Amino acid sequence: MDGTTVIFILVYLLTILVSATELAPLSIAALSGALLTAWFGIQYEIFTYEEALGFVDMRLLALLIGTMIVVEVAKRSGVFRVLALYAVKFSGGDPAKLFVSICVVSAFVSMFLSDPMAMLLMAAATVTIAKLLKYDPMPYFLSATIMINLGGISTLIGSVSNMIIGMEANIGFTEYLNYLLMCEIMLWALTIFVLYVIFKPRLGTKKMLPEYKPLESITNKTLFHRSIFILLLLVILFLTLEKIGIGPEGVAIGCAILALFITKLDPAEIFRELDWETIFFIAGFMFIIGGLEKTQILTDISTWLFQIAGQSSFNASLTTLWFSGIASMVVSNVAIALTFAPMIAMHGFSGLKSSAVWTALILGTNLGGATTPFSGSVCVMAMGALKREGLTVKFGDFAKVGLITTMAQLGFSSLYLILRFGLIGV
Repeated sequence: MDGTTVIFILVYLLTILVSATELAPLSIAALSGALLTAWFGIQYEIFTYEEALGFVDMRLLALLIGTMIVVEVAKRSGVFRVLALYAVKFSGGDPAKLFVSICVVSAFVSMFLSDPMAMLLMAAATVTIAKLLKYDPMPYFLSATIMINLGGISTLIGSVSNMIIGMEANIGFTEYLNYLLMCEIMLWALTIFVLYVIFKPRLGTKKMLPEYKPLESITNKTLFHRSIFILLLLVILFLTLEKIGIGPEGVAIGCAILALFITKLDPAEIFRELDWETIFFIAGFMFIIGGLEKTQILTDISTWLFQIAGQSSFNASLTTLWFSGIASMVVSNVAIALTFAPMIAMHGFSGLKSSAVWTALILGTNLGGATTPFSGSVCVMAMGALKREGLTVKFGDFAKVGLITTMAQLGFSSLYLILRFGLIGV
């Protein structure tokens, strides 16, 4: 490891430290880290100025901004309040039933929508539900965040890293389900159980609910109906992206423009309410990660790990699972997938053994994404959404829950891989 690599690692760690200790706002910490990354990278010729401009994924930022606008319009119409009232009515005032319902719905929604969009929708609904019942929103909100991250494993198109690995491994949709569907179902049950045990004392007590009709809370029915139309349109277009040939960012921005046009709300007011700090934090953090990737440190480590594993499918599978899981706690899971997938493809596994290693990589890159507030864009957005509601969660509190669930998930996944692919003695 040379000196320049150490510098990039130190910049990354310093950004995390400043953010976690709240010495500076998240956006300032990330943008400062991005500035240092750019300075050292260009000075030491690790990358050029033109290459650095590509570190920030403008498509992701467009997706976030477009979805935020649609969600903000929907919030003003009362859509999420109505959904929250129906959820409360369904639970019958039972916090345990409400908790499980929110967890299942969060994971289910993320199977079909991008994680950022699922996070924004569930954040608005979850916080509203907690406020209506006067419950502590933190347990419900953090659990929804973790389940949204977990839901991304469910299908081949559930996350970007899944698609990268699927293309490299030439895994089909049905083959993917054959490897992972049973594991995913069991992971949902395990994670909900662990989260319930952790948060049970904070869920609140059962309450007697008065008779009410959720739709009677709507004051502007025209705005309400138009907001529902936009939300449904957004979801339908997201589900048919392959057929219409438009990227998710184009759909989000298009629906945002349409929402502002047909609802006749003041765009200036909507723009002021967007979570710009989260947007700038994600942009700055992507820049830091981009610089770190240019040092090739992940490629060097992955090569070394595969050399240690040798020709043992057992060693290769569990090494891949745990290293990719731990690495995705601190580095983008997309970066992990892009680094590991070509390495596995070149390693020469065949038949059943390769299936186990590929499955391990899919599980690892996804499961580490909700360990700390900075493990992925979904967690960063969750922190931002809480802050907008006047709530704060400490780095240690989030990391404690995230670390417990991630370790439980990785531990179970290890057992699943061994039994599903018969890795004992292989």
